[in-house]
Amino acid sequence: MTPQLIFWLTFALLGITVILLGVKSNMLRDNTTAAILPYSWSRVQLAWWTVIVLSSFIAVLFTYNEAPTLYTSTVILLGISAATTAVARAIDASPAAAPLVPPPNGKNLFMDILSDQNGVSMHRFQTVVFNAVFGCWFIVTVLEHLHNMPDDGVNAIIPDIADTNLVLLGLSSATYAAVKTTEK
Repeated sequence: MTPQLIFWLTFALLGITVILLGVKSNMLRDNTTAAILPYSWSRVQLAWWTVIVLSSFIAVLFTYNEAPTLYTSTVILLGISAATTAVARAIDASPAAAPLVPPPNGKNLFMDILSDQNGVSMHRFQTVVFNAVFGCWFIVTVLEHLHNMPDDGVNAIIPDIADTNLVLLGLSSATYAAVKTTEK
C-alpha cells in the first residue's frame, strides 16, 4: 500500500467518523436553546485540524514504522483550534450573555458555520477560507513529502508552518472569537 493511500484511507476513516458523530451527536454543534442546534465553526475547525494532523501522523507511522516528532508549529496550530473552541464555548455559556440566536435551521453545515444572526458574515467567511486553504496546503505538502522523503527524514514529512502563517491563523481565530461576543 502506498503512503498516499494510507493517508487517504486514514483521512476518510477519521473524516467519516467525525461526520457520523457530528450528525448523531452534538459534537460539532453549538450549545443553544434551538430545537435543532446549529453547527459550530470552532468545533468544526478543531475537528478539521485534528483529522488532518492525525491522518498525517498515522500515515508516517504506518509507512515508516516510526512516529514523527511534530514541529512546534503543528502543536500550536492544534492549540489555536482548541483555544478557539474553548473561548467560543465560554462565550456561549456566559451567564451575562443573551441567548444565542441560531442561524436559520441548523441543518446546513456551511451556512451555519458562515452565518451569525444576520446571515453570512465576513469574519466567519475569512476564518473558514483561511483554514480551508491552509488545510489543503498542509495535506498537499504531506502527500508530496510521503512520496519524496525530505532530506531531514520522517520528522520533516509533516510540514513546519511559518510563524507568520500561524499568526495569520491565530488572528483570524481571535477575530472570530472577538466578533462572536457581539453575536449575542
